[in-house]
Amino acid sequence: MKIDKFRIAPGTKVKLGKIDPADTGDYKNHADAAQRQEELLARMRELQAKLYAAKTNALVIVLQGLDAAGKDGVVTHVMSGLNPEGTRVASFKQPTAEETAHDFLWRVHPHAPAKGDIVIFNRSHYEDVLVVRVHQLVPKVVWKSRYEHIRNFEHLLAAGNDTTVLKFYLHISREAQLARFKVRLDEPDHEWKISKTDYAERELWDEYTAAFEEAIAQTSTAEAPWFVIPSDNKWFRDLAISEIIVAAIEGMKLQAPKAEVDLEEIKQDYAKALAEESPENQIKIAKLVKKKEKSLKQAG
Repeated sequence: MKIDKFRIAPGTKVKLGKIDPADTGDYKNHADAAQRQEELLARMRELQAKLYAAKTNALVIVLQGLDAAGKDGVVTHVMSGLNPEGTRVASFKQPTAEETAHDFLWRVHPHAPAKGDIVIFNRSHYEDVLVVRVHQLVPKVVWKSRYEHIRNFEHLLAAGNDTTVLKFYLHISREAQLARFKVRLDEPDHEWKISKTDYAERELWDEYTAAFEEAIAQTSTAEAPWFVIPSDNKWFRDLAISEIIVAAIEGMKLQAPKAEVDLEEIKQDYAKALAEESPENQIKIAKLVKKKEKSLKQAG
């Protein structure tokens, strides 16, 4: 998959209406992409293990989109390819009174990942140039000034802590959104997602579209790019995001850390422990070692 087709180059004027939310690239259907998806999830697990061990880089995954675009679904999907150790999800709802009393980035920065970690932002600091703009919660001069603060914040993460920032706008059609609203009504397991505000927000579709277009155009940089992901088809949405995440971690050129112990001494400890085992157990251990070595060779 050519992931660059989804990347918004710095300085690009964004027109979401010209991007097909039902695009599936070279794939015809879910079954056609299933094998590649499994390969990506397996590769993601391998890469995360290296990231966690090396502790030289970090990754932030930002998810934004209109209601029912699939942010929670992506979180579930991405998490299925990652070890919970070293992975966190930070969700940003309506700010509390304490958060509102501070600058808009105050509540976000503590959730930035340490080196070795991956953090997924389910909604993010971008709410403060989206919701506040559409609902006119602050003056225009305030939310427009925040673009520069956001660029500086993301530059700090990238340059100050070797953090890769990947931002995904989940692009859905009005038809797909309404269809998903209906599923929530029909499926008891999805009823908890139902909100009366969904329909009030839907009436502001054009306003939100304009807000997203400007936010993406103003803040897509080389070190913190935006990707517009066609999301009418959930399977393709997940596939495209997986491709981009895998490529980003591979681009970190991670190196496994060196052992901090005397390996020759540890080898002697192992030989002694093995010699203390019965002959039968020694045979079992040898078979297990051979099996593990074969598995590692196939994996990498």
